[in-house]
Amino acid sequence: MEASRYLECLGTDYAALYAAASAAGLAAPVPSCPGWTVADLVTHTGEVYLHKVAVMRTMRWPDPWPPDYSAERPLAMLARAYGELTAELTSRDPGEPSLTWHEPDQTAGFWIRRMAQETVIHRMDAQLAAGITVSPAADDLAADGVDEVLKLFLGYGSVAWPGEYAAIAGAHLAGEDRKDAIMVAAGGRSWTVRPSPRDVAVADGEDRADPAAVRATITGEPDPMLRWLWGRTGDEAIQVTGDPEWADYLRRLLAAVTQ
Repeated sequence: MEASRYLECLGTDYAALYAAASAAGLAAPVPSCPGWTVADLVTHTGEVYLHKVAVMRTMRWPDPWPPDYSAERPLAMLARAYGELTAELTSRDPGEPSLTWHEPDQTAGFWIRRMAQETVIHRMDAQLAAGITVSPAADDLAADGVDEVLKLFLGYGSVAWPGEYAAIAGAHLAGEDRKDAIMVAAGGRSWTVRPSPRDVAVADGEDRADPAAVRATITGEPDPMLRWLWGRTGDEAIQVTGDPEWADYLRRLLAAVTQ
């Protein structure tokens, strides 16, 4: 996706997030984020936006973080944060250097993508809290989000954040040999996920070397697949061929590195 398309999606999903949060009320619980209210969701999203602004401006991780925003009303803080974020993102070339948590991609383009994907998920959270229909993510954004959560959060994250990944220790189905595979397919794209107790390898395309090693194939349209991978919908949204226990295993792996 082009940077302009990410920014277009960011704007659309932010507007829907703000509207849903306003309709729900700050005290409403967020079903997809147990223990959170809408105030927590709004504050978190605003803090994420402002954190990325600080990172891009200073080229370092702000510490301590976050500042005290208690004097601001949550929705007003969110609106201010979004304004600062979009001003920062649109002022930068996507290839411009920027500190990020993904070592292979140290560019502003990383944050353009990441903030679009962050926003679409939290827009869904706000709509769930408001009890209104959750509008689908655009197909291109959703397919890109599937790619991001599998490759960056699971593949890269299992190595970069070993402590979080280790949280599922003792619950692994895969062995050390990394012979077992899980296939994910959505939007005309596919990914091969090869887990081990230590980390996860994720590659584009189907595993053609040893079809017998594929324990489960998970298919769905891009939007429901994105929601399922992020734990924002149930198993009814996707189709599983093979052993459903391996689909559950993939969700546990993702939960370890996305929550």
